Amino acid sequence: MIQAFIHYGIHFLGPLLVALLFYKKQWKTAYGIMLLGLLIDLDHLLATPIFEAGRCSINFHPLHSYYAIGVYFLMTLFRKTRLLGLGLCIHILADAMDCFLM
Repeated sequence: MIQAFIHYGIHFLGPLLVALLFYKKQWKTAYGIMLLGLLIDLDHLLATPIFEAGRCSINFHPLHSYYAIGVYFLMTLFRKTRLLGLGLCIHILADAMDCFLM
C-alpha cells in the first residue's frame, strides 16, 4: 500500500511539483507534457506476463533500459525536449523506487 502511494505519488505529484516551481505561467502545459512520460509503460505490453508484482521495470522493458534512460537524461539538456525528458526521468525515478523498495 505504501509502495503504491510512493510510486504513483512520484508519477503524478513529481511532475506537478516541477511544473508549479519552474513553469509557473504555463504549469498546466508543462504538467501535461511531463505526464506524457507515462506512455513509456506501453512497453510492458511486450512482456509475458504483462504484469508481475515482483518484477523490476528498470532494464527489463525496452523503454526502461539503461540506454533509453541515458537518452531521457540527454533530452533534459535541450530546451525543445526538456519537459518530456523531465517527465521520462521522473517516471524512471518512480519505477526505480519500486525496485529499491522490493
